[in-house]
Amino acid sequence: MFDLQMVLDRIQPVSAEAQAKVQSRIDRQAKPQGSLGRLEEFTRRFVAMTGREDIRNKRVYTFAGDHGVVEEGVSAFPQEVTPQMVLNFIDGGAGINALARHAGAEVQVVDMGVVGDFDDLPGLLRRKVAPGTANFTKGPAMSRAQALQALQVGVELAAQSKHDQVDLVGTGYMGIGNTTPSSAIVAAFTHLAPDQVTHRGTGIDDDALKNKIRVITAGLELNKPDPADPVDVLAKVGGFEIGGIAGLVLGCAAEQVPVVVDGFISTAGALIASELHPNVRDYIFAAHQSVEIGHRHMLQRIGQEPILDLGLRLGEGTGGALAMTLIEGALRVYREVLTFDEAGVSEGSEQ
Repeated sequence: MFDLQMVLDRIQPVSAEAQAKVQSRIDRQAKPQGSLGRLEEFTRRFVAMTGREDIRNKRVYTFAGDHGVVEEGVSAFPQEVTPQMVLNFIDGGAGINALARHAGAEVQVVDMGVVGDFDDLPGLLRRKVAPGTANFTKGPAMSRAQALQALQVGVELAAQSKHDQVDLVGTGYMGIGNTTPSSAIVAAFTHLAPDQVTHRGTGIDDDALKNKIRVITAGLELNKPDPADPVDVLAKVGGFEIGGIAGLVLGCAAEQVPVVVDGFISTAGALIASELHPNVRDYIFAAHQSVEIGHRHMLQRIGQEPILDLGLRLGEGTGGALAMTLIEGALRVYREVLTFDEAGVSEGSEQ
């Protein structure tokens, strides 16, 4: 029996004392203080979280799921693209595969709720909760039990990562229609109107965007998700892959494993996780700023600044893989740059 409270009880804040100790060494390195900007933040946070100065293994989990709300015409692409892209991930031919190879990260694809079944394939984890969520304009997207099941999958994957000596985890996603539940989630937590947090997803036109906003508004009015109960929000208007991501982020926080959260849909999962426990945000690295207009509201609520702003909107975990390379670079600087004393370099004087 999955005990969510037991997971939440394990989540501790990252030690401010440990961060200060790391920063002390950074400040003694042979460079002007603060001159490496946010690379110093990445180092300080990573080392304080893990107690390590290097990354043994990196892994991106790309969660896949379908959404009943696509019946309402909210996406420019048909639902059959979801399983087709899952197979492309498995074959190594997608954007996340290319960028994960660049970052030296493993990709594992997780079937959380794709319509249709897959054979046993290397690199595919079959954790299907159900073949797609229900249409949330007609009732809840899933039951509470299903929401908890989705969270459990992510928590278990975080524990597996810790066991496998994965020191940096990334989140990714695939699911036609998934910007619609993500917009509904941020609207539920922030009380912003759907038109303030809803954008074009895969590239819908003006009429389709108006329809998408109408659909989200209808789903929120019908289901009335309770922002004080994040599991209720997930169940009422979420997605199975979003639940898996939320569980992964929760589990990483419990295991003290840093997690690089990709774009809009991943941040919807991270938002649910951070609403379940405030210390979760200490373990999150926000990979990038998506072009989806609701994303900045999510990041503000989580209290994270994005590492990159490249106009990305692909998903899959692509931004996360890129951000991993910067975190790893920051750690290399920490390990390899000598202090003033070690290098025999004179320090600057206070002005």
